Amino acid sequence: MTKLRATITGIGAYVPEYILTNDELSKLVDTSDEWIMTRIGIKERRIIKEKEEGSSFVGTGAVKQLLEKTNTSPDEVDLLICATVTPDHQFPATANIISDKVGIKNAFSFDLTAGCSGFLYALNTASKFIETDSHKKVIVVGAEKMSSIVDYQDRATCPIFGDGAGAVLLEPTTEDIGIIDSKLQVDGVGRVHLYQKAGGSVKPSSYDTIDAKEHYIYQEGQPVFKWAVSKMADVSVEMMEKHGITPETLAWLVPHQANMRIIEATANRMGIKKEQVMINIQRYGNTTAATLPLCLWEWEDKLKKGDNVILATFGAGFTWGAIYIKWGYNGKNVKK
Repeated sequence: MTKLRATITGIGAYVPEYILTNDELSKLVDTSDEWIMTRIGIKERRIIKEKEEGSSFVGTGAVKQLLEKTNTSPDEVDLLICATVTPDHQFPATANIISDKVGIKNAFSFDLTAGCSGFLYALNTASKFIETDSHKKVIVVGAEKMSSIVDYQDRATCPIFGDGAGAVLLEPTTEDIGIIDSKLQVDGVGRVHLYQKAGGSVKPSSYDTIDAKEHYIYQEGQPVFKWAVSKMADVSVEMMEKHGITPETLAWLVPHQANMRIIEATANRMGIKKEQVMINIQRYGNTTAATLPLCLWEWEDKLKKGDNVILATFGAGFTWGAIYIKWGYNGKNVKK
């Protein structure tokens, strides 16, 4: 039997119109453009300003663009997975809401939460439905309204995060392209270093949790940074070695956009040039589950069929991983 692989056949994205610059942020908290650029590498980030809109707002925009670009009818979609840590509600799933807003009626959908590794975990999960020949068209969307859980009086975290969404369409192929391999890992020791303290079943919302600001992101920067530098680089190098990929034969590294120093450390360990790395952290910040598809969206016209591409990430949990893809189409031929 011919082996089926899942290949990405299209990319869509949506970022909010409002741009929060470092200069504007410095009016809210004791920080500066120089401080943020030196330590994180972010110049600006997009923020959802529309009232009563959540992650499904940007997720819907990304999926609509994806359907239009790939000439796909909502009725053709078999499954939609939404990676997010900022769902519209505890339930129903944000994936259900996005499906309803774009008119997807012949599919099932669900949310997947794995911190900043969410998109990679969702992509790997979605590929299995394709590889088993049970589904033909699967959408994976990473959608976040990180501004909803950011404390804009906390100078350690508020410069990092932004809002946005990116989506990809997966379809089956028998060619030597698509998702070739993946390695995803977790170590729960990291759960105390990066998380949201209240709002779950352990500590439900109360006046006390609100007063204590426990519904915002809590992060211990040093342990998160050390783990991220080590693990994201380790798994990327391991993927290269396993498949005989050299710095010369790797077309692109698509790293999670959390911190410029982490990105640079990963690239250095892999022995690749900066020109081989997709970097847009300076424009969008860390959009958590949306960073990887936003990179693919921006670089789509530079991607060529057969390109060796490694997607790598690290997130809360701790979660991390890498996926090796042989790219499936020439991006420059895609309508904008």
